[in-house]
Amino acid sequence: MDIEARIQRRQRRDGEPRLLVDYDSLSPVAHTDDPVNCGPVLERLLDYLDPVFDGHLPPNAYVYGPKGSGKSAVVTALFDHLVRVSSVNNAAIHTTTRVQATFAPRFVYVDARETTSAFAFYHAVLDALVDESVPKQGIKTEALQSRLKDALDGPKTGAVVAVDHLEESGTLDGEAFVDLCAGLPSKVSWLAIGRAPPDETVLTDYTAGAIQFEPYQSQVLVDVLMTRVSAAGSRRTLDHRLARDIAEWADGDAHDALVALFGAADEAVRNQHRSITAADVADGIAAVPQPCVSLGRVFSLPENRRQVLHELLALRPDQQQSVRATSQHIAKSVDLSPTTVKRILYELAEDGITRRVTAERVERKGRPPSRLEPRFPTVVFERLFAAQ
Repeated sequence: MDIEARIQRRQRRDGEPRLLVDYDSLSPVAHTDDPVNCGPVLERLLDYLDPVFDGHLPPNAYVYGPKGSGKSAVVTALFDHLVRVSSVNNAAIHTTTRVQATFAPRFVYVDARETTSAFAFYHAVLDALVDESVPKQGIKTEALQSRLKDALDGPKTGAVVAVDHLEESGTLDGEAFVDLCAGLPSKVSWLAIGRAPPDETVLTDYTAGAIQFEPYQSQVLVDVLMTRVSAAGSRRTLDHRLARDIAEWADGDAHDALVALFGAADEAVRNQHRSITAADVADGIAAVPQPCVSLGRVFSLPENRRQVLHELLALRPDQQQSVRATSQHIAKSVDLSPTTVKRILYELAEDGITRRVTAERVERKGRPPSRLEPRFPTVVFERLFAAQ
């Protein structure tokens, strides 16, 4: 966080002492401009991108690692910096030793969670390449492809497109992604980002190399937590030993660690504690389901699905005795029919966002009813949902 942001954070105070003044800094769905202690993997990414500094596009590549290993955080931060550098006067990226380079690549980041169709994919790439707004209606997919070709038609242009969260449930699979990339102009290289090891995905059949992200080491994850909590309030908010407890529990998963920290901070604020206590940390950890669905995935869902989840969490246990009953209660609070709500609930369960749990058998014929259990951190979801 830069100096201006720190000053503005303190300006938001109303005179009363607060444990936290900026919840956004703890958000597991937000990435910082400068990820903590990511030097080695950042160098490997720069090694992959090195050809652009000599006026050439790099080959396609595959980035992989488990949930919470920092793939999105590091790639988005790197691409944001490269976009800013390369957009200055629309000039090439120069270094002190390569002042003659004339190639001006563009850098594009696409989230596959939000681009599940050919139209959405080409629209996202084109929208990042051109200054004018790209319409989302009244234009065909083929027209987007034609405009992409025109946008990269210059002799000194090209683009590197990073596509994140591939091959997750509900996103593009490897073959579909490769087919879409075949429809891009020839002067495009892509960086595919997923969780599967190289030998378990078709993506590596089309790449020249793979870049691995390992789970965070415990001390590095402690540094991540302390940096985030310092940005949200101060380092006095969280004792270093409690940060280590969270990091060791999270076992290298930064997402789950941040979710637990967020929940602990929320407990501390609710109980008017002057700092986060061990009891707050225990409550924050207990509120994280295992396995835990990434909140980034939940918040990438369409608005109506997020609303349905919000209403689901507001129901009493006696209102959730079956999916049918749950649908009828939720439909009273949203602009959707019970049938539509029921379909959405079943789709959320199929995608793994929730889990169907069979109720205890009752004294009647037929299958016992089932209810839905969230597989994502509900406390943090509700806080972030309310802040939207």
